[in-house]
Amino acid sequence: MTEFEMTQEQSDEILEACKPTLVMYFPKGELLFKTAEENTNTAWKKLGRELGFDHMTVKPNGKGDKFFTAKVVK
Repeated sequence: MTEFEMTQEQSDEILEACKPTLVMYFPKGELLFKTAEENTNTAWKKLGRELGFDHMTVKPNGKGDKFFTAKVVK
């Protein structure tokens, strides 16, 4: 695992993605909007591509909100 630090802009994008979303369904039961979880996963995946880590391996490291560890993608 490697330590990473995101910029304030990147942190703001992750926090924005975590915000709750409307829950509305189409008549057939399909969601009209993406869930907060889907938005957050998409934001982490984008950050992983930018910084070169596997977004599914992110863990906090106790140094603050902008610091985390993750597995480097080769």
